[in-house]
Amino acid sequence: MASEFRLNTIRDNKGARQKTKLLGRGIGSGLGKTSGRGGKGQTARSGVSLNGFEGGQTPIYRRLPKRGFVNVNRAKLYELDFYKITRIMGKGLLESGAAIDKDLLVRIGYMPSYMDGISLLANGTIDTAVKVCVTRASAKAKEMLEKAGGTLVIE
Repeated sequence: MASEFRLNTIRDNKGARQKTKLLGRGIGSGLGKTSGRGGKGQTARSGVSLNGFEGGQTPIYRRLPKRGFVNVNRAKLYELDFYKITRIMGKGLLESGAAIDKDLLVRIGYMPSYMDGISLLANGTIDTAVKVCVTRASAKAKEMLEKAGGTLVIE
């Protein structure tokens, strides 16, 4: 082998690393005195970034139309589906006769306590009767739960 691979022979590709240009090293360097920052003023100082400033031209975020809105009062709902219900029952986290509600889900660590409610979705399958207390439920989830013999309580 002509070029044996060893740790002391590893090199970057040519041109992969460039040395940073030293600033403020005299007029002959091309970046002396003001170091490429122009004259005085706000942008000559350190720590300044005028994000979105387009030199006095109306910025793009003001030229484009605004669409929609964000509802700050929107309820944060935890999505509960039949996969999660089956997993809870399979692990034995649900006592017999108890209902799956917000208190239970927070206690067993499935749902964060800051959520406003629970939304029941029809993902997965369910074959055991269980009582579920939720904020809202899809029509298909309600139908599947009642078909399995469970009860749905909407709070």
